[in-house]
Amino acid sequence: MTNWLAGMRVTADRLNDYTPDEETSSGLVPAANFTVNSFYASRTGGTVFVHCYLNYSGSTITPSGGNITDTAMCTLPNSWWPPTVLNALWGSTVDGDCVIGTDGVITLRTSNGSITSGQNLRVTAAWNAEP
Repeated sequence: MTNWLAGMRVTADRLNDYTPDEETSSGLVPAANFTVNSFYASRTGGTVFVHCYLNYSGSTITPSGGNITDTAMCTLPNSWWPPTVLNALWGSTVDGDCVIGTDGVITLRTSNGSITSGQNLRVTAAWNAEP
């Protein structure tokens, strides 16, 4: 991303520079019964993007009317927490919604089918972190 300084000329290349200011692929902490397959986060200007890909190894989580017992999946690295609680979607062979807390904890809340041991779950979310 272009760091604008006094006297710089506006050019198409500078305006179209979407290079992340910061990015990471480490620091994601899995909750009990989860292991991290991969993690990526980037920050460009005030926009934060995170992608979490984890494997579940616990006992089967069965939904009742679409709801499941709230299940912590992972915690984002400290400097990557959202400024407000966010709802997001997660996916696998089944999918549902989750919440990302201001403490960085991603908690699964609903599912359209059972979550079984060995399933890989993905959460991708983006938000504006500017005050």
